[in-house]
Amino acid sequence: MGGSPMVELATDLTVREVARAAETVLGRSVQVTPDTDIARDLAVDSLALMNIVMELEDRFDLSIPLDRLATVQTVGDLSDLINKLRVKA
Repeated sequence: MGGSPMVELATDLTVREVARAAETVLGRSVQVTPDTDIARDLAVDSLALMNIVMELEDRFDLSIPLDRLATVQTVGDLSDLINKLRVKA
């Protein structure tokens, strides 16, 4: 990866929280990596995605703008977005 260990740790922790939020919303166990495609690999539709996002907003105490979600395809994309929003908060 080549990133700093702190950034990689934050990303790993955020990926884990995305997985927990998905499990809460979907009611089933999920295995994710940063490369996991949210729609395809987790079989998440737009309503479930919004519920996952709301769960993550509560967990991280932040607001994820809907227009920023348009670029999110993988768990890593969502994790990166959350980490960027946390830095700005």
